[in-house]
Amino acid sequence: MNESNALVTIILFVIIFGIVVVSHELGHFLLAKAGGITVVEFSIGMGPTLLSFKRGGTKYSLKLFPIGGACMFEGEDGLNMEEGAESNPGAFPNASVWKRISTVVAGPVFNFILAFIVAIAMVSMIEAVRDPVATEVLEGGAAEAAGLQDGDRIISLNGERIYLYEEILLFNALYREGEVEMVYERDGERYTTMLTPIYSEEYGRYMLGFSNADFVEINGMNTLKYAWYEMRYNVKNTYKSLGMMVTGQVSRKDVAGPVGIANVVGEAYDQSKEYGWENVLVTMMNITLMLSVNLGILNLLPLPALDGGRLVFLFLEVLRGKPIPPEKEGMVHFIGLMFFMALMVLIFFNDLANIFGI
Repeated sequence: MNESNALVTIILFVIIFGIVVVSHELGHFLLAKAGGITVVEFSIGMGPTLLSFKRGGTKYSLKLFPIGGACMFEGEDGLNMEEGAESNPGAFPNASVWKRISTVVAGPVFNFILAFIVAIAMVSMIEAVRDPVATEVLEGGAAEAAGLQDGDRIISLNGERIYLYEEILLFNALYREGEVEMVYERDGERYTTMLTPIYSEEYGRYMLGFSNADFVEINGMNTLKYAWYEMRYNVKNTYKSLGMMVTGQVSRKDVAGPVGIANVVGEAYDQSKEYGWENVLVTMMNITLMLSVNLGILNLLPLPALDGGRLVFLFLEVLRGKPIPPEKEGMVHFIGLMFFMALMVLIFFNDLANIFGI
């Protein structure tokens, strides 16, 4: 990668990651302010502070490393306590439990809102998307054996509704073994068949046995619909990938942190720039959509230090009728934070290993 491309990659990465992080922290910030919770600091980035200013009792900071952000509340985990905060209604522990729940969940929700807005903009710029239609059923393939014909529309695979051809590709990529229940539509009638993908030595994967070259035009009438389908696809892709990580079906080369994401941005830019700035913009919006959905889902996982982990304690408070002692909750989140910091270091070196082919 030459110096010019490296600079563009860094700029694009900072913009994309910044937008995704700001939207997340802005969700926390706005709901906290609306609920009367005191925001001590709203920061973008991590590490040493480059510049900051204070307004309305909140410190706004820009930090050196563009790989995160924070929205810190007074009294959260027993920290950032001003004198007399125990009786201050603006302290996080003193707000009603439902105000705290809405403030915590707002971060991931704003990521999904951003993802949908980006999906609308992206779909508006593209002329067409691939329709889930078997335009050519391959001779001797699994689809032909199951009775599919050219022009059949795929409705669902193993009960999963299909709206985009990319969802079929995702299903195929994650398929391991067994029969697949396929619902398809032909001449307005729906049929159900069982299909067993056939392993291809040539391609090194299982094949459903049909190809696609059918596109549906995007216009004002269906923009919102296909924007929703694109977001839905990214949500499905994210949680299925997480499931594969948990079950050990993902290798370390499939995992990427900030450095790896920056490398993906650079490669995507190199591949799309020759087709013009509009293609670059659509590609970058697609990455932004993916990252925003990823951040929203990851933060909802019920793990310490994540929004999902905080929600676990808040819902326990709802059930118990009283909060978990702040010092105990704070210790759990601190342990979680240390774990994720160690994980970030491992992912950093993993990114370098993947980039240099180690």
